[in-house]
Amino acid sequence: MSNIDWIVLVVTLLSIISYGIWKSRGAKNIQGFLLADKQLPWYHVGLSVMATQASAITFISAPGQAYTDGMRFVQFYFGLPLAMVVLCVTFIPIFQKLNVYTAYEYLEKRFDLKTRSLTAFLFLLQRGLSTGITIYAPSIVLSTILNININYTTIITGVLVIIYTVYGGTKAVSYTQMLQMSIIFAGLFMAAYMIVHLLPADIGFTDALHIAGKMDKLNAIDTKFDWNNRYNLWSGIIGGFFLQLSYFGTDQSQVGRYLTGSSISQSRLGLVMNGLVKIPMQFLILLIGTLVFSFYQYNRPPVFFNKNEVNRIENGAYSQQYRHLEKEFNEVYDQKQKHVKELVTALDANDEKGIDKARTNLKREEKKVMYIKNITTQMTRSTAQKDSNDSNYIFLRFVTEYLPVGMVGLLIAIIFLASMGSTASGLNSLASTTVVDFYKRLMNKQGSDATYLSASRWATVGWGVFCIIVALFASKLGNLIEAVNILGSLFYGTILGIFLVAFYFKKVSGNAVFYSAIIAEIFVVLAWVFNLSAFLWLNVIGCLLVILFSLLLNGFQKQRVSSFSATD
Repeated sequence: MSNIDWIVLVVTLLSIISYGIWKSRGAKNIQGFLLADKQLPWYHVGLSVMATQASAITFISAPGQAYTDGMRFVQFYFGLPLAMVVLCVTFIPIFQKLNVYTAYEYLEKRFDLKTRSLTAFLFLLQRGLSTGITIYAPSIVLSTILNININYTTIITGVLVIIYTVYGGTKAVSYTQMLQMSIIFAGLFMAAYMIVHLLPADIGFTDALHIAGKMDKLNAIDTKFDWNNRYNLWSGIIGGFFLQLSYFGTDQSQVGRYLTGSSISQSRLGLVMNGLVKIPMQFLILLIGTLVFSFYQYNRPPVFFNKNEVNRIENGAYSQQYRHLEKEFNEVYDQKQKHVKELVTALDANDEKGIDKARTNLKREEKKVMYIKNITTQMTRSTAQKDSNDSNYIFLRFVTEYLPVGMVGLLIAIIFLASMGSTASGLNSLASTTVVDFYKRLMNKQGSDATYLSASRWATVGWGVFCIIVALFASKLGNLIEAVNILGSLFYGTILGIFLVAFYFKKVSGNAVFYSAIIAEIFVVLAWVFNLSAFLWLNVIGCLLVILFSLLLNGFQKQRVSSFSATD
């Protein structure tokens, strides 16, 4: 990066962080640290909810996901508006009226301590692993621009976020996230504009979309039902609904955001705002990935986007083989450019036969490209880092090599801000659940506010260290935006099932739902291990199994009680 980019990056980060810390001015008690004293207006709540979900993973991996797999990932969010309606009607009023710090306090009031502890434990496990992945994402950025070992950048990033979260708590996170989202939206539109601007003079936005569409990158909606297809209309609406309902309704990293609202109506408005804006925002991010794909049809892309891995290959045992692959790749690219020009000419002339011919030729050449990339990926698996998933580096490579001076620093600042917001929210929720659901409930019931505030800060540090350790192994997980949602789907269905039983099946006992949750979680993990369905359906399976087993076990318990009573 240029000196100007570094100045833009540092000034943007310091300005936003300083503003958040200044507005929070340090928390004086546990309610201020964990819930920002419940004083935030709806727009703060809405932007904070969005920023928590929009981590650096979103801005690094989502464009790469669209580049390699098209727009179909957007269907993942189709269940979100429906989930927001259910949350506004059911979850928010219950949590606000009970005046809880965490969602899991309600479960002890409804069931018993062991059900509360089990659910909180499942959350801690899932959120701790997911937050580790969000720390890894900005480490990719630092490692790429500084050309240093990613393990070092992972530790540096993690330590900085820990310090920031420990000092300010939820209020600092929330105020930072409000400005963060404003900069993010501006940066996204600027990035989309610049991609189109960098295309050849005779190629406009519509042409870029036509090229991407003919190469199957604008496949935003797939109406065909397929149990094993990760992203289609049905898995998005049904599986996505269950995942989003659990994420926003039972995950403390999100519940903690809207519990900061000054009233039930303010929390509801914040969630409605999120439901209305999130899908267009995600669509724009994925669209940027398809535009980058069109851009690289006119500008030679690298064989492998991860520079550090390429350097290892070139200096290792596979250097000669890689040079041969690079030469072959360049020859294929020359043929692709020829067919792209044929496609654009046919599109301008509305020549359907010419369009089909050019499209067929392009797909043939694209298969050759994928073959070369697959061989290169196999080479990377023998390197020390073993970060063989290249899609996480596509957008970052484009930003650092093609965007003008100043804008590179701004977009990288956006990635870091997104990471800090989501990671800080994750650490804050892990700390709040640890202190409220375990330390305060089981170890120190009569502590002072100062004691619990200190415990919250130490819990933040402890979970931060755990998340850094997870981040050091995150390179093996593939595309990060898919990895974090697959991980969530292993737990969200079971957790959601527990809460739905609590809300809607008043006669079910704590014992029934406790053992049902354990059985359901085992089923979900086995379904994932044996690849029985696409991951979004795991949320549906886990939730329905908890409800079904709870009803069966509760009925069996009542029958036993009746039998003993009759015998007596």
